[in-house]
Amino acid sequence: MIELRIALVGHGKMGGALLTQWRAVAARDFPDTRFFVIDPMSDGDSLEQSDRVAYLREPPPVEACGFDLVIVAVKPQVVAEVLPDYAARMAPDGFVASIAAGCSIERLSALSGGAPVVRVMPNLSAAIGAGVSGLCADDSATPEQRATIEALMAAVGTTLWVPDEDMLDRLTAVAGSGPGYVFEIARTYVAAAEELGFSPAEARQLVLGTMAGTIAMAQGSSSSLEDLRTSVTSKNGTTAAGLDALNGDGALGQRFRATLDAAYDRAVELR
Repeated sequence: MIELRIALVGHGKMGGALLTQWRAVAARDFPDTRFFVIDPMSDGDSLEQSDRVAYLREPPPVEACGFDLVIVAVKPQVVAEVLPDYAARMAPDGFVASIAAGCSIERLSALSGGAPVVRVMPNLSAAIGAGVSGLCADDSATPEQRATIEALMAAVGTTLWVPDEDMLDRLTAVAGSGPGYVFEIARTYVAAAEELGFSPAEARQLVLGTMAGTIAMAQGSSSSLEDLRTSVTSKNGTTAAGLDALNGDGALGQRFRATLDAAYDRAVELR
């Protein structure tokens, strides 16, 4: 098979999270793929070079590249500075995938010399192979290119194709930013448990264990979340009392809608 050559431009938190998982499954899932990680801030000497992953501080010479895929993983404000350098470094049928929030397909294509573009919105759980990633491609992306980026993102969790960039912004509000919401819910839940008399370690164990077990039950069930909630709520029992305090007036639902609306509005502003 022909070796697939992928340039990962940027090795920050999200780019590093994706690469960690890709390295873990490379031998099994991508045996004919080689990653070139290009980041001027990266100390390649301290990172584990291998036959499949090379760490570089600057792009290789044009004649040594021929990248089939360039993954843009730098901060949105520097995309315009770095992406044009890769227009001549792509293979004739190469394409761009970007995880930079707020950079439109139109802009990314223009910066890369008209290359096909797929925008990807992963979330941080990709680092442990449990991410949720949204994908949106322009019309010039081929089925093979779509399949390539889908395979890469499926290796770090689940994927969902959306029809346009507005839906990708909506997905960003739900899943891309979602880990932050969940961490904040867990934090306040733990703090409340501490106020009830548990030590910080005990509260963390109780809350995270409860959340993990409950989510696992929901993922393994075909029942609706409402039915699952009802199944653990006895009339006039402790759970019913707690749920009434939590969302009896609908305030929690309103707060979540406001949360997603705010994140979506910000995603639109960044376009």
